[in-house]
Amino acid sequence: MVQFEHSESESGAMTSKTSSVNGEAAKRKDGEKRSKKKSKKSGLHRSSKRRHSISKAARDPRDEPESPPPKKSKKEEGAVTRSPSPVIDFDGLSRPSTGTRARAEETPEQAAQRLERMRGAVRTLLECVGEDPDREGLLDTPARYAKALLFFTQGYQQNVRDIVNNAIFHEGHNEMVVIKGIEVFSMCEHHMVPFTGQMHIGYIPSHSVIGLSKLPRIADMFSRRLQIQERLTKEVANAIMEILQPQGVAVVMESSHLCMVMRGVEKSSATTITSCVLGCFERKEKTRNEFLSLVGLNRH
Repeated sequence: MVQFEHSESESGAMTSKTSSVNGEAAKRKDGEKRSKKKSKKSGLHRSSKRRHSISKAARDPRDEPESPPPKKSKKEEGAVTRSPSPVIDFDGLSRPSTGTRARAEETPEQAAQRLERMRGAVRTLLECVGEDPDREGLLDTPARYAKALLFFTQGYQQNVRDIVNNAIFHEGHNEMVVIKGIEVFSMCEHHMVPFTGQMHIGYIPSHSVIGLSKLPRIADMFSRRLQIQERLTKEVANAIMEILQPQGVAVVMESSHLCMVMRGVEKSSATTITSCVLGCFERKEKTRNEFLSLVGLNRH
């Protein structure tokens, strides 16, 4: 009897173990089913979003444009077509255009024809503003204004190399050189009315100095043309940097623009200040401040 009871208890224990194992297996199966359902739902949700196509639209190959033939180079081997300098061309002209070169190279007969065309244009302007170009006070005005305009823009005919004329001297000097208060007269290219002021130029040589009179002449050459003050300031600084190859160049210009005085905002007391600093003047604040102090612009 004792043995029977013992085997009966053992079979009960085995049954309980089996049922627990079966319960765990059922739980695992339920978990797997739930995860499969979730993955299916998420896949359907992702697939419902529209994808942006990055492929090209279908197109008949015959409709594709033909590739253009390669352009032939017009440059001949060994021929000099332009200067590598953005400031001064290989023949010494600065910022040359078709009209610049034609004017600089014209014959006396061509110069006379140019003057006559300008005279006729001024006469037309007088008529358009409501004047009588044949009245006594205006009879010679078209010719006078044409000649004056050619003088105002004579910088187009000047050559940087002729202005400098090899006036560069090796003196072993490496301290700052400043010319201040250079009078500048130029023509605004937007309204063709004057703007006038002063330009201050400074540079630190690399053992070579330039004749002092050449700096105002360079400023005159660039100012005697249709300009804006910002470009005029940069062109003077870049030209000196290219010609002299110093440690640095600084140019500051103060001017009054008649296009702001006589028209537009009509502010007679307003002045415009522009600057261009290159080399050591750009890198070193102390050097830049010394120059500004010498020309009277550093008020700190």
